[in-house]
Amino acid sequence: MKITYDKSVDAMYIKLNENAVYKNSKKITDDVLIDYGEKGQVIGVEILSASENSLAPLSETSIPIELKASL
Repeated sequence: MKITYDKSVDAMYIKLNENAVYKNSKKITDDVLIDYGEKGQVIGVEILSASENSLAPLSETSIPIELKASL
């Protein structure tokens, strides 16, 4: 899993699988989009207006945050 935040556009992206191939996305709310892979698996989540929609305070800079997790 890899989480990135871009302050310039206030967007966060949570990529769940580095190997998946993007095929399409679905708008869940005005600020949340889900990206799907070839076989319909969720490969990422984009959160717009992230500073208002995230559970934790965001960094002052645009830096990638890598989290490693066993799923």
